[in-house]
Amino acid sequence: MPTILRIGSYRFFFYSSDNSEPIHVHVEKNDNLAKIWVDPIRLQNSVGFNRVEIKQILSIVEEHQIEIMEAWNDYFSS
Repeated sequence: MPTILRIGSYRFFFYSSDNSEPIHVHVEKNDNLAKIWVDPIRLQNSVGFNRVEIKQILSIVEEHQIEIMEAWNDYFSS
């Protein structure tokens, strides 16, 4: 499960079996977990994060959208 980013206490990653779905990234912090679609950016699901954290996570994904998409394409095109 490759880690794409670590920002603050958030870890952004995807699972090696995720390639059958559209580009997305998983985010974890402690026991909280979210799944974010990347293009267009939107929350798919979340467990444990509050609204403020989700807004912050979506902002981080928007800021790093190209980097996340490139990491996805590099990993799954191998």
